[in-house]
Amino acid sequence: MREYTSDIAFTDKVKEIQKLKGSRNAYANMEQGSGWQDTITRQLKDFIAERDSFYMATVNSEGQPYIQHRGGPKGFLKVIDDRTLGFADFTGNRQYISYGNLEENNKICLFFMDYPNRTRIKLWGTSEVNEDDAALIELLSVSDYQGQVERAFIIHVEAWDRNCPQHIMPRYTKQEITELDVCEGCEPK
Repeated sequence: MREYTSDIAFTDKVKEIQKLKGSRNAYANMEQGSGWQDTITRQLKDFIAERDSFYMATVNSEGQPYIQHRGGPKGFLKVIDDRTLGFADFTGNRQYISYGNLEENNKICLFFMDYPNRTRIKLWGTSEVNEDDAALIELLSVSDYQGQVERAFIIHVEAWDRNCPQHIMPRYTKQEITELDVCEGCEPK
C-alpha cells in the first residue's frame, strides 16, 4: 500500500535521488499537503473533454516500455466515473503492442498535452481491454468518426498530476490557427 498517491512514481530510489539533488523536502511538503489526485475532478474532466490526442505508455513482460499516440475527435477519451476513463480503440497499424503489453502487465500511464495553454497532465492507472461488451463499446464509440472500433480500453485511475509548464513550447492545430486568424464578422487574414 502506498503512503502517498505520488508514491506511484516516487519510489524509494526516486526519493533517494530527490534527497541527494535537493528537491525531496519540497515534494515531502507536497505529499503532506494536497498531494496528487486519485479521482477525476471537474477540472480534469473538462481538460480531457477538450483533448483530441494523448500518449499512452505500457510496459511488456521484459520491462521494455512502449509509448503510443492515440488520437480521435475531441472527447473520444471519455470519463465513465470519478475513477474510470475509457476509449474506443480504432483500427490502426495492427501491431497490437499496447494491447499485448496490457495483457501481460496492466499498468498504464497517459500523458496529455495542451500546447497552446502550456499544460500537461500525467495519469497513472491500470487498464483492461474488452472486445466482448457491445454496450461498453457502443458507450465509448464516437458516432461521427470514421475509424472502425475494434475494442474498448478502460483505465482505472490511481493517480494524476498537473505538471509545471516550464519548457512547453506553444503549438497550435490548423483549426486553432484559423480560429485565431478570424474575428467575428471579419474576413480571414
